[in-house]
Amino acid sequence: MHHPILISFVSSISFVFSVFLCCFFLSIGSADGQTAPRLKKSSPLHRARQSAEFAAQAQPRNIILLIGDGMGATQIYAGMVAGRQELNLERFRHLGFSKTHSFDDLITDSGAGATAFSIGKKAFNGAIGVDSDTMACETILETAARMGKRTGLVVTSSVTHATPASFLAHVPDREMHEEIARQIMESKVDLLIGAGKKYFDQRKDGRALTANMRERGFYTAFDSASLVQIPKGSRLAALLWDKEAPKMSEGRGDFLPTSTRLALEHLNDTTKGFFLMVEGSQIDWGGHANDADYIVREMIDFDRAIGVALDFAAQDGQTLVVVTADHETGGFAINGGDWSSGRIEAAFTTKKHTGVMVPVFAYGPGAYAFTGIQDNTSIYRHMMRMWGFTASSPWPWRKSAPEKSRRSDTAE
Repeated sequence: MHHPILISFVSSISFVFSVFLCCFFLSIGSADGQTAPRLKKSSPLHRARQSAEFAAQAQPRNIILLIGDGMGATQIYAGMVAGRQELNLERFRHLGFSKTHSFDDLITDSGAGATAFSIGKKAFNGAIGVDSDTMACETILETAARMGKRTGLVVTSSVTHATPASFLAHVPDREMHEEIARQIMESKVDLLIGAGKKYFDQRKDGRALTANMRERGFYTAFDSASLVQIPKGSRLAALLWDKEAPKMSEGRGDFLPTSTRLALEHLNDTTKGFFLMVEGSQIDWGGHANDADYIVREMIDFDRAIGVALDFAAQDGQTLVVVTADHETGGFAINGGDWSSGRIEAAFTTKKHTGVMVPVFAYGPGAYAFTGIQDNTSIYRHMMRMWGFTASSPWPWRKSAPEKSRRSDTAE
C-alpha cells in the first residue's frame, strides 16, 4: 500500500522539477535565439514578441531578392555534389522554409508563386500581379519606386516571363506577353536585363516599344558590348536575346553573375536605396526536362549570382539578401552517386511542378524574420514591414477584365 504523504511529496517534487526544466530551456531559447515557446500566430504575445524582434534589428536600406525558379533542396544539394565545392548558399546562417501553394491549387505555377512575393497575396495559377479577384495590386517593386528607391530586375529568361512579370505587370494570364511588355514599358523600373526583345518590337499591334522606352529616358542595349557602355545610374533596358536566353550548356557564360554585379553598380547611387530581383530562371526548365545536368549547371550559375549579392551586402552593411524559390520542379531526387567524382544518380517523379516546401535563406539586417516555416506571402510582408511601406489600394487590372484564366496546368 502506497503512503499518501509520500505520493504527494513525490508529485510536488516532480512538478517543481518540470517547471524548472521548462524555465531552463526557455531561458536558453531567449539567450541564443535558437528556440522559443510555441505560440499561436494570432496571439497578442506572439505579435508582441515578433514586433520586438523586428524592432531590435536595423532596417535595411537595400533589398536583393534572388529567386531560383524550380529550386528545391535537392537542386541545391545536386549543385553542391556535382560542383565538388561549397556553394555561396552555405554562407547563410538564417534559414527557413516556404509553403508554396496558390489560391486555387496545392501546386503553384510561377505566376502565382512570384505574385505571392510581389504583392503578398495568394493568386490563381497563371495570374500576374493580381489577387484572387483579378484586382491589380501594387507590387513591392512599384512601391519601392513610388517611395523613391531605385529598382531593377535581372533574369535568364524573357523579362515578360511569369516571375519578372509579376513584379512589373498586372494581367490575369501569364501568356499575355505583349500586354506585359507594354506595361513594363510604362512602368517606373530603372533597370531590366534579360531576354524577350520580340515582345517589345515584333508585335501584333506593330508598335516598337523599345523606341517608346528611349523616349521615356531608357538607354537600350541589345548585346553585351552595348550593355557595358551604358552610363552608370542611367535607366537601362537590356534585351539581349529575341525570346529566351540560351542555356549554360549553350554558351551563356557568366551573364547572370556579371549582370547582377552591373545592376548593383547602376542601382547603388542613391541614399534612398534600391530593390533588385534576380532570377535563376532555367533551373526550372531543367526540372521540366528531367535533365539533371541542366539543373546542376543552372544551379551553380545562380549560386555565383548569389555570391555577388552576398559580397555586396557584406561590404555595404545595409543590404538584406533573401534567396528562395517559387516552387520545386520535377520531383527531383538523388538516388546514388559519388561525392569524390561529383557524380549523381538522378530520378524524377514528374515533368511538372511539385507541392513541396522550398528553402528560404536570408542575410543582413532583418534576416531573422525569414527563419522557420512560413507562407510564401510572408516574404513580401517582411520586406514591406522592414521598409515601413504600405501598399496602395487594389484596382481593376483594366476597365473590362475578361473571364479569369485559371490555369490548372502547372507545367511552367
